[in-house]
Amino acid sequence: MTINHKLIWNEVKDYLFIAFGLLLYTIAFTVFLMPYQIVAGGVTGLSAIIYYATGFHLENTYIIINGILLLVALKILGVKFLMKTIFAIFTLYFMLMFAQEIIPKQENGLPFKLMGEGQDFMSMIIGCVLTGIALATVFTHNGSTGGTDIIAASVNKFHPNVSLGNVLITADFCIIGSCMFFPQFGTYLERAHKVMFGFCVMAMENYTLDYVMNARRQSVQFLIFTRKWQEIANAIGTEMNHGVTILDGHGWYTGKEMKVLCILARKNESINIFRLIKIIDPNAFVSQSSVIGVYGEGFDEMKVKVKIEEDKIRQKKIEES
Repeated sequence: MTINHKLIWNEVKDYLFIAFGLLLYTIAFTVFLMPYQIVAGGVTGLSAIIYYATGFHLENTYIIINGILLLVALKILGVKFLMKTIFAIFTLYFMLMFAQEIIPKQENGLPFKLMGEGQDFMSMIIGCVLTGIALATVFTHNGSTGGTDIIAASVNKFHPNVSLGNVLITADFCIIGSCMFFPQFGTYLERAHKVMFGFCVMAMENYTLDYVMNARRQSVQFLIFTRKWQEIANAIGTEMNHGVTILDGHGWYTGKEMKVLCILARKNESINIFRLIKIIDPNAFVSQSSVIGVYGEGFDEMKVKVKIEEDKIRQKKIEES
């Protein structure tokens, strides 16, 4: 497969996984959250709040708000940056519309309660876990559901020191807190109850999202003490196409010099590494530890912004030294 074909396939794969994540999100939102009028963050959550309070169709509010945000963001972020976001917005719009058409309704027009009466909390847990997994699927394939993500990206472009997370949390707090201003949700106590449920949704959804994304990117470090270091290093380098660093070691008790293999790998590669070590040297001494993050070729990119002036000064100091 040529490089161009690989790039095309990777793009197609991204769009397929984004569509799958949006389908899972639609199912979770319409089957587990909407029937119990559970509020959430983001533009979808705001659209749901307006729907619960006024009856105006959720998907219509969603597309109107996102349409306005897209028009503003196109000038700021550019078409190329927003292509997958535009795809995700329109895909989710049609999925939400179709889901509400085919799902049986209650007397109040909301989707039927799959979990039964009085199961708000259990339905919230299942819905949040599913929406968290769905959003992780979208984000890990370079997608976005639009809405507050567009706001966060736009703010971050002009103010790099303001993190995306802070903007998203602030927006979600405002959206969920807006329930207090809708008398249709009942007394102040009932509205406060709905807001607290919304904060639980936000916390659980974000926890699931972080867990899924971090589990996929989790890395480990191996330190391998073995007499057959050459065979093991060669096997890992050739069979797994993985880099190996060889360190000089000195045993304090034995006084002997020895080589230590240091390997940084994804957690899902651990079993194959252990298998190769055991085949070559069953008596090898191996230390495996989790690392917070690995950045560089083959791993994650260092997503920090360095001002050009600071970079030039640093480079000049390096050259002078």
